[in-house]
Amino acid sequence: MIPVESVVPATGALELNILNMTKHFGDVKALTDVSLNISAGGFHALLGENGAGKSTLVKCLVGFYTADQGTVLVDNREVCIANPKDASQLGIGMVYQHFTLVPSMTVAENLVVARGALPAFINWQEERARLSDFMATLPFKIALDKPAGALAAGEKQKVEIIKQLYLQRRLLILDEPTSVLTPDEADEVLGLIGDMTRQKLLSVLIITHKFREVTAYADAVTVLRRGCYAGSGTLPELTTENMAEMMVGSPIAQDVAPREQRPAIPDLPARLVVEQLLAQGDNGLPVLRGVDLQVRPGEILGIAGVSGNGQKALVEVLTGQRMKLGGTVMVNGVPFNGTRQELARHKVYSLPEEPLRNACVGGLSVVHNMSLRNFDQPPLAHWGWINQRAMRNQAKRYVETFNVKTPGIDAKIQTLSGGNVQRAVLARELSHPVDLLIVANPVFGLDFNAVAETHARLMAARNAGTAVLLVSEDLDELLELADRIVVMSEGLIVFETSAETADVRELGHYMAGGHVETEVTQ
Repeated sequence: MIPVESVVPATGALELNILNMTKHFGDVKALTDVSLNISAGGFHALLGENGAGKSTLVKCLVGFYTADQGTVLVDNREVCIANPKDASQLGIGMVYQHFTLVPSMTVAENLVVARGALPAFINWQEERARLSDFMATLPFKIALDKPAGALAAGEKQKVEIIKQLYLQRRLLILDEPTSVLTPDEADEVLGLIGDMTRQKLLSVLIITHKFREVTAYADAVTVLRRGCYAGSGTLPELTTENMAEMMVGSPIAQDVAPREQRPAIPDLPARLVVEQLLAQGDNGLPVLRGVDLQVRPGEILGIAGVSGNGQKALVEVLTGQRMKLGGTVMVNGVPFNGTRQELARHKVYSLPEEPLRNACVGGLSVVHNMSLRNFDQPPLAHWGWINQRAMRNQAKRYVETFNVKTPGIDAKIQTLSGGNVQRAVLARELSHPVDLLIVANPVFGLDFNAVAETHARLMAARNAGTAVLLVSEDLDELLELADRIVVMSEGLIVFETSAETADVRELGHYMAGGHVETEVTQ
């Protein structure tokens, strides 16, 4: 094995081979005997469901973890990556899901500081000239003097990628790199990186859940399942169905019926009407700046937008978790403020983002969490007394009907997997007549089967006449489920279209703030 410090720095794309990598955390087998090969200039996708071992593998590659066993070859030479410095010396860099920029520093300062060893005196004139020359080679522009904390989420992600390119990485690991980018921004970034791989300037290992990105940019795929190698192949030989089956170990059920087979939306008055809704964020600044929307019975209205444009606040206002400062909300034709009594009277139910945090009490049992909606109503309550038997019978019925896998109804809900917490909340919210269902990023972090099941439940509610407001950062999900799509940007609804005729590029344009350009032009 060659010590990393003795390896002569090289440039251009590297070849990487991982042989029989294994990593355990106590009794938990995170990785078992996994092998992977990335050719020099390869664009390799690493796929797998949550808990499959993807993050463990890449953290071993960048030196945050040390594998229990296995071999890593860089350009056919065995190396030991004991820490992140070793990975950096080999030319291996990673763009994480969470931003690593220093908010108080400018973009230029973040890029320069990322080099590590710096002289006591930094010649900023030279550094800026060097940075300006480098930025001129990129298809997107970022203001070098802007503080990182003032950047939008998409700009921060671009700077994270720019930083690794500026450091002349030979292998770039991307962990869900486009989660905060619009479709156009994602193609811009991945297109640039794809060009670099074809020129043998860079090799890439990307973790993503978006098959569109895999089929558009990757040339090879490795799939992990439960910490083990589940399959691999090259593109375009592999289909999305092939990859999905490798990930779960069995064929995937169809999520929802084709659009032409769905019941038509009844010609009825809107069940939810929001007009000129105003609210402020936790920082005291306006977060909803006059939102207007309507949802009819038997319709799914999808709200698209880059995270942080007011969607979360909208859901919180509608479910009574945030005060509105102005405007009106009407449900079934009467004013609605999201109180518990109004939610019950108007049959308004919700599946919020991160249900374990926002819809459950983690330390309480499955029984008690499934009773949060109706513990004080018959048949669970009589004359102020709670009928424990009725409460337990209800929980048993919900668990069976919604296939909630749990050690028992008395287990704390926080001990359930993410998919089963989701099922438990869906059981509680959809086991009653529902007039209005408010849903936010309902399948984030779920496995394929849980996604299919959740989508089917939402579509069944829609087909039964429920008005569904679906907030999602996944355009593919909205295009599949929604009847209409609106785009939310900077606290406003800025665009509306039929989902059937929606154009992804046009949606992405408005998600990226295209309405501002339109206003200026006009």
